[in-house]
Amino acid sequence: MRTEQAVDALVQALGTDLVATGLAIPDRRHGDWSGVPSSVPRALLRPHSTEQLARMLQICNEFGQPVVPQGGLTGLAGGACCGPDEVAVSLERMNAIEEVDAISGTLTAQAGCTLQAVQEAAAAAGFLFALDLGARGSCTIGGNLSTNAGGNRVIRYGTMRDQVLGIEAVLADGSVVGGLHKMVKNNTGYDFRHLLAGAEGTLGIVTRVVLKLHPQPRSVCTAWCGLPNYQAVTTLLQRAKAELPGGVSAFEVMWPSYLDFMMEKVKGLRAPLPGRHAMNVLMESAGADDVHHPAAFDEFLAHMLEEGVIEDAAVARSGTDARSLWAVRDATAEFPMLLPGMAAFDVSFSIADIGRVALECEALLRERWPSGTALVYGHLGDGNLHVIAHADGGRPETRAQIEALVYDLTRRYRGAVSAEHGIGLLKRKVLGHTRSPAELAAMRAVKQALDPKGILNPGKVI
Repeated sequence: MRTEQAVDALVQALGTDLVATGLAIPDRRHGDWSGVPSSVPRALLRPHSTEQLARMLQICNEFGQPVVPQGGLTGLAGGACCGPDEVAVSLERMNAIEEVDAISGTLTAQAGCTLQAVQEAAAAAGFLFALDLGARGSCTIGGNLSTNAGGNRVIRYGTMRDQVLGIEAVLADGSVVGGLHKMVKNNTGYDFRHLLAGAEGTLGIVTRVVLKLHPQPRSVCTAWCGLPNYQAVTTLLQRAKAELPGGVSAFEVMWPSYLDFMMEKVKGLRAPLPGRHAMNVLMESAGADDVHHPAAFDEFLAHMLEEGVIEDAAVARSGTDARSLWAVRDATAEFPMLLPGMAAFDVSFSIADIGRVALECEALLRERWPSGTALVYGHLGDGNLHVIAHADGGRPETRAQIEALVYDLTRRYRGAVSAEHGIGLLKRKVLGHTRSPAELAAMRAVKQALDPKGILNPGKVI
């Protein structure tokens, strides 16, 4: 009854163009990529403006109507999935690039813009927007901020929260907070950017943001390196950060299990190196000098070879070469088809611990499921480790056992149960592995203060 009254009030106040119901709801996915079952929402709210969204939330709050914010629906934790009697809010119509300020080095965008649209607008103005994800063509800026997305360039530029200077958002009661400030230094009390970044729409719905832009690199050098052990990997990372003039913009590490599986299962991939190595690193460095930077990159790799830090290296000499190397790392999009019912983990640890964690994790999984698959890879430069495990045909009971094993290992090494995909529904039960009881109580207190009726993305995160 409550939901029917809320939907009727929404339609009456805003009209059927902004509030779609029943068969009028567009034919589209209603959940994210997590595989969590999602119901068709009782209504789909699609505002054109912050003011319209504020009115929508004001009405929903009056009726205590649960609301699920949705972006590009590319999340992997169930954070955008709807339950029965919930309404969904999509900002797909709020997708304008409002301004590129070349002097301030900022871009102001509405939250429904895709990441790729922002990247292209920045590039057209001669800048780089640093965040980059494989789902760039579908994921939205609001979703990127709400999950504090990471991606390939975190080692140099940080996560999504580090790309934002100003933010506008609507709270549960329809209040509009924040401001589209362009200042780097703004030390004026509680910061809504950091409060809402990673909150997954449980505290407010982001509507507009001011994003940092960076100079476009004039040179991007890419190499695939084979190394003898994990200690050599950390040495390469430390030396590259200290000695390369452009530093390190990406540092992707793949254990043999990952590379062997990809070469065997994914058609069209080319082995980067002829031999087999204990560790594999895809390293990228971006610089401002297109003459001296490539020369310095080659010289650095030569020194690493002479010192035995790396055993072999393939250096990209063209954009085609670089794309071929990255294709091996980006082939993870094939996993759902190759390993249906897999258990996938996005965890993080101190860089010093990752080598031990990876070996122990693989050993535990192979001991328990000898005929299963266990693959390890990750953005080592920022401590992010990905684990893919598949056994017993992907049965739900087996997947639950795998999750218990991996998350217990994460707790023992004082890691984080989510590095870049959020908590959503899937990881809520293990959030206590990473956060203390006092921290969880503080999170609940913030939620209660900003959303006392609990209408925003209920059941997610906490």
